[in-house]
Amino acid sequence: MTMSRPTFDSPSLRLAVLLLAAGQGSRLGSFPKALLKKFDQSLLKQFSLTVQALNPVEFLIVTGFHAQAIEDHLEVLQSELNISIRAVRNPHPEKGQASSIRLGLESLTWEYDVLLVALSDQPEIGNTEIQALLEAFQDKEVGQEIVLPMINGQRGNPVLFSKKSIEAILRVPDMVCRQYMDAHPEQVKQLITDNTAYLVDVDTEQDIQRLGLNK
Repeated sequence: MTMSRPTFDSPSLRLAVLLLAAGQGSRLGSFPKALLKKFDQSLLKQFSLTVQALNPVEFLIVTGFHAQAIEDHLEVLQSELNISIRAVRNPHPEKGQASSIRLGLESLTWEYDVLLVALSDQPEIGNTEIQALLEAFQDKEVGQEIVLPMINGQRGNPVLFSKKSIEAILRVPDMVCRQYMDAHPEQVKQLITDNTAYLVDVDTEQDIQRLGLNK
């Protein structure tokens, strides 16, 4: 599938997207968070529609505990969306999110300039939030390679990484994004914002009710 360049302000900036969807959802009775619905639309479809508008050069999803259910849903989405989405399975999701991140980084195959690392259980992340990260990246200072949303002193998600920073991460065995940011704070540009969408995620049945979601 031939893909056009991204539609945000810098047409030469190639975007890749890594979505983490390997969790068990144990506090939800072992339910895949990516398949939770908002307005009768799965969170996975909602996020995919947002990403589609950005024309990424690559969109990769890491699955795990609920791989088959998510991949079956993904197959349906592929017929509805004008975007290529590839899934890779984490064979050991019980090792935690870090193992899924590392697998995802190692599985990227297209040339890109920036990588968006996102979570599958953030129902309020949309075009506005991603555009803000991309704009912050374009305005970064020399030496800054990562854009991290910060809301009232709390780290948010998703996070944007330059290709250079991802290459540095991959040169160190078992290194992942959070460790790299902690080790190289000078490379992190903080996007200071009061937009709580970067903090909102789903962990419990109470979260589902509060956010107006359903299974």
